[in-house]
Amino acid sequence: MRITLGAPRFRLTYQLRHVVRELAPRREYFSKPLPEFTSAYRADLDRLGATWLAARLQEIAEAEMEHRLVLLCFEDLMDPAQWCHRRIFAKWWKDVTGDEVRELGPLADRYEQGTLM
Repeated sequence: MRITLGAPRFRLTYQLRHVVRELAPRREYFSKPLPEFTSAYRADLDRLGATWLAARLQEIAEAEMEHRLVLLCFEDLMDPAQWCHRRIFAKWWKDVTGDEVRELGPLADRYEQGTLM
């Protein structure tokens, strides 16, 4: 599921079935430096709350009859100069719930599919 303000600027080899706009950063702070961005984004997540977000994601999981959800943004994290809000969300989720959001792809120690809830 896409958690970005807009769609990717490149063609995907898979279908994005859901958009969770609530997890997208707001335009007001989108281009701010990382510390300001992180603070504003985490404040947005705090306002939504883990309980509400868990229910929203559970709703999608049930609609898809699939317990494995993948949160997508489209930065190339192989480039050390780039960062993404998905990783900020993962840190916030762990801080608030104690549950880890696993990273899939080349940055993970190993490819592993888990569940968010």
